[in-house]
Amino acid sequence: STIFYIVPDFLACYPASSHYLKNTPTQLAFFERNIVDSHYYTRTRASTMSTTEAQDPVKSETNKVESVIRSRKERPTGSTHFGDADWDEEQVDEIGDATWGEVAKACCVHDAKEWGKIFVGACGALFFLYFFLFALELLGNSAKVLGGCRAGGLLSDETNPVAGLVIGELATALIQSSSTTTSIIVSLVGAEAISVNTGIYLVMGANIGTSVTNTIVSMGQMADGAQLERAFAGATVHDIFNLLSVAILFPLEIISHYLYHLTKAMLPDSVNDGEEWEGPIKKIVSPLSDKILKSNKDVIKDIATGKVENCDAYYPVLCLDGIEDYKHCASKCDKDAGEEVGVDCGRVGLITCDKTTGCPAFFQNGANLHDDSISGGVCLVLSLFLLIVCLMGLVNVLQRGLAGMSTRIIYKATNVNGLIGIVIGAAITILVQSSSITTSVLTPFVGLGVIQLEQMLPLTLGANIGTTITGLLAAMVSDNVDALQVALCHLFFNISGIVIWYPIPIMRRIPLRGARALGRATRRSRLVPPIYIIVVFFVIPLLLLGLSSLFMQKTVGFTVLGSFLVIGVVLGIARFIWWWKKQEGLQKCLACLDRRTDMNNTMKTLPEDMQFLKSKVSLLAEHTGLPEDEEAGDAQKGSDGTAEEVAPENEEVAIEDKED
Repeated sequence: STIFYIVPDFLACYPASSHYLKNTPTQLAFFERNIVDSHYYTRTRASTMSTTEAQDPVKSETNKVESVIRSRKERPTGSTHFGDADWDEEQVDEIGDATWGEVAKACCVHDAKEWGKIFVGACGALFFLYFFLFALELLGNSAKVLGGCRAGGLLSDETNPVAGLVIGELATALIQSSSTTTSIIVSLVGAEAISVNTGIYLVMGANIGTSVTNTIVSMGQMADGAQLERAFAGATVHDIFNLLSVAILFPLEIISHYLYHLTKAMLPDSVNDGEEWEGPIKKIVSPLSDKILKSNKDVIKDIATGKVENCDAYYPVLCLDGIEDYKHCASKCDKDAGEEVGVDCGRVGLITCDKTTGCPAFFQNGANLHDDSISGGVCLVLSLFLLIVCLMGLVNVLQRGLAGMSTRIIYKATNVNGLIGIVIGAAITILVQSSSITTSVLTPFVGLGVIQLEQMLPLTLGANIGTTITGLLAAMVSDNVDALQVALCHLFFNISGIVIWYPIPIMRRIPLRGARALGRATRRSRLVPPIYIIVVFFVIPLLLLGLSSLFMQKTVGFTVLGSFLVIGVVLGIARFIWWWKKQEGLQKCLACLDRRTDMNNTMKTLPEDMQFLKSKVSLLAEHTGLPEDEEAGDAQKGSDGTAEEVAPENEEVAIEDKED
């Protein structure tokens, strides 16, 4: 009766005749749809039905009130708790307000068993967080080893504004650290290798490239569609803010040079030499990462400043007496004292040794550029794998710790004033000395729903402010006033962007809506994040760099060609916008993604659905006495050599139907 709860209604209305069924496709299609619906109903019901409920329905109804509530619709208060089945359906404006007393009670009032679980969970979270930061540090070192030579070459030339912007972005995307890029740019200006104006455009590009890391981190939550949507939105809100800021301030700087004049008026007459400052988080994580791989930042700086032409000048790696330690391999030669490489000091390439931890595991005496590049690639793969594993572990621990907690409590604890959020983001970034680390650590919390997108935006803005401190510290090391000016330009560029896009609500909604739209796109296809990263951070910048290089040749032919290409690109963009807005381009793209998603979902469940339909047709034939169809009969005859005879009563029914 459970299997055929639709069948009796169908049979009451339609004769059970093979001929009739074959000649009534509309009714048969209706029957098949109801069978499929019953299949999903039965599967869903069976998956949620407990053993007690299946054995004793009356008892299950009695115990239903005592079971664990998993939906806000079942609670008298209507509040949503973390881990509910309808957790994703609740909107921000639907979350009720909690008191700080409730927050304190949820946080601090526990029995001994609960405190034990909290302690174990906190230890697990700290464990995964430490190795998550370690993986980010290893990822940065690997990227510097793989892309250091190219990044140094990109930063070495005096370029036009567009090329400077693109080069700053590409260099940061290659070495995965805006702090390193900014420090190198400041050093280049201090060494008078590039002008202050070029340095300003380079740091604007570095501001865009810094957000690629947390966008990559958001892909670690691809297993859960809802988490990926929130995490990708939380990561791309940083991208969109930086892109919008550049879209406004880049042409403004070209026209008015307002950043140059503003910072010029603030400069002192001279700057005293200072010392480099290393954040506490780096002091905790770096010792372990330096034992695996330590990148040589001097290579990037030397190529960018023109001290050497390329990386070949650093190879092969040479350690005195074959001893692999800092003194025999990485100590620098004093050229003024007449020391020579190979006699008085060693030589290292893209991978170097540390004074404290010694030479890393992937350091090799006698290595060439190809060997170091292979080591960097292996460490890059290892760091990405470790990053994903630690991200999954951290998310799992946090989910278990927050399970059952009301969203009112979570929202109250994380809903801080925007200005306070900016200060918190800046303070965290100053401690870790990397905006990429700050936003990458916060992205999983956004994916879980612990931090709302509205709170993520001011935290990322604060991270933008905090990352400028690294450039200011690098400028303090140099005694050049121009270096300090570029660092100040980086600071006031980010402050200007915040003033434009954050205080006014209507302006603030633009990056938030853009990030939400990108997050929703991941529901239709999981390919959106990787395609977005490739296009935004590499394809478009390379196209702009190619176009700008035509104008840098300073010949009539290349200038005319570049002008025609620019006109073609502008017309192409205008045509795309027209198609997107006026010719339903958006709807066509969404429909294409929906078809692809439906096809994938159908293919996943197709074998199970076919088996189910076959079983239902077989049971229906047995229930109604219908004969097997001709194809099945022929197949059986071919395999067994005989065919079953059609029942006489069914032949008579078929003849009567034919006569009718």
